[in-house]
Amino acid sequence: MGIFSRFTQTEKKGLDIIIVGCGNVGATLVERLSNEGHDITVIDKDRDRVLEIANYYDVMGITGNGARYGILMDAGIQKADVFIAVARHDELNLLCCAMASKVSKCATFARVHTPEYSSETNYFRDHLGITMIVNPEFSTAEETSRLLYQPNALEVNTFANGRAELVKFKVEKNNPMIDKTIAKIGREIPHELLICAIEREDEVIIPNGNDRILEGDEISFMASKENVRRFFDHIGFVSRQVKDALIVGGGTSGYSLAKLLCDMGISVRLIEQNRERCEELSRLLPHALIINGDGTSEDLLNEEDLPHIESFIPLTGVDEENVLLALYAKRVNPNVKVVTKINRVGYRDVIKGLEIGSIIYPRYIIAEAIVSYVRGMMNSHGSSNIERLYRMFNDRVEAVEFVVTEESEITGAYLRDLRLKEGVLIASIVRKGVIMIPSGRDKIMVGDTVMIVTTNLGFDNINQILA
Repeated sequence: MGIFSRFTQTEKKGLDIIIVGCGNVGATLVERLSNEGHDITVIDKDRDRVLEIANYYDVMGITGNGARYGILMDAGIQKADVFIAVARHDELNLLCCAMASKVSKCATFARVHTPEYSSETNYFRDHLGITMIVNPEFSTAEETSRLLYQPNALEVNTFANGRAELVKFKVEKNNPMIDKTIAKIGREIPHELLICAIEREDEVIIPNGNDRILEGDEISFMASKENVRRFFDHIGFVSRQVKDALIVGGGTSGYSLAKLLCDMGISVRLIEQNRERCEELSRLLPHALIINGDGTSEDLLNEEDLPHIESFIPLTGVDEENVLLALYAKRVNPNVKVVTKINRVGYRDVIKGLEIGSIIYPRYIIAEAIVSYVRGMMNSHGSSNIERLYRMFNDRVEAVEFVVTEESEITGAYLRDLRLKEGVLIASIVRKGVIMIPSGRDKIMVGDTVMIVTTNLGFDNINQILA
C-alpha cells in the first residue's frame, strides 16, 4: 500500500469524498469535484495511476483494494461525506459501497454496467445502504433515444421530469433565423421558448434581445416538449422521430438502446460479430433484427441499407471505429441522424470539427448525476435544492434546475427587478406542473422549480445568481 500526500488546506470548504477507481470516469469525477473545492481521496490498485491522479489534482491517493476494511479506514471512511465506486467490476463497486455504508453515514454511489443490477436499485438502497446506482449504458441509451425522438437536435437535456427540454441545434445555411435579433425571433414565433445560449466559433454568449443569430451558430433553447417540435416545424425542419435505426455493436450499450427504441416503435437492426451474443440478443430483443457480421464492413453496412436508413449509432466500444463509422455513414447518407458514443475526451475539439452529428460522452453523464447530488448536499440547509445539472459547450456553460424550498431574496420580486450576475439567464419556471418561459413580469415563488443557464460554474443555491 502507498499513500501520497495532498495539498493541505487551511480551511475546509467542501466535503470529504472518497473515489474508488482511477479510470476515465474516476479521473473526470476527481477533476469536477476537486475544482468545486472538495477534499478528495482516490483508491486504486494501479500505483502509477494513483500517483498520476494524486499529483495532477493535488488530492490524496492510496494504492490498494477499495473493498478492504483497512484500506477504507486509511482513506478516512469514518469521516467521509461521499463515497463513489467506479472501478472496473460491478461487484467490486457494490461491495465497496456496502462496506462504506456499514462504517460511515456517507452517501454512496456505485457504477454498474449489468442491466439486472440497475433494476434492483431499491433493494441496494434499502438493504445495502447504497444511495445511487449509476448505469452509464442505460443513461447513454436514454440520451440517444431523446436525440432520435428529435433528430434535428445535437443535444437534448430534460428538465421538469421530462416536460421541458433544453435543445441544441446548428443554424445552417438558409435558416430563417439568420441575421435576426433574439427579440425579433421572439415576436415572430407563436410558441413559448427562450434562446439561452449561443456558441459562435470559440465564444459562448448568454444572449439578450439585441443579439443576432448568424449562420453556423450553435443555439440552445428552452421550451416544453410540445413546443420544441412546433418550433422546429416553424423554422422549416421536419419534426418527427426517426422511423428506423441501424446499431453497430451488441454489447450492453447496444442492447439497452435497442430495447428502448423498440419500445418507442422504431424499427431496429443491430449488427454484432459474436454469434453466441447474437443468439442471446435474438431472445432478449424479439422485435429487433439481429445480424451476425462485421459492423465495420462497408459491404455489410450497405447491404443493411445504410444509404437510406434514418439513424445510425456505432457502439463498437472502440472510439476510433465509432468515429470512422460515423464519417462513413455521413458520406454515403448525408441526411442520416448519427449519434456517436465516445469514451475518451482528449480530442473533443478535433471530433467536434468533424461534424459527425451528436456526440455522447458517458463519463460526463455519470459525473453530472453525481456532482448535482453533491452540490445538493452542500446546500442542504439553503433555500433551494438542486434537481438536475448539465454541462454544455465543452463545460463552459451549466444548466441547473433548482427547487425553491423557502422564501429568500429571490422570491416574490419581479424578475425585471432582480440584479442578476453577468452570464446568468432564468430559462424556465415550473409551478404546479405548468411550464412557464419567464418574462420580467413574472416572479419566483416558494415551491417553484427554476432552471437557470449560466457561464458561472458551481452554483449550489439559487440565490447565488444574484449580483
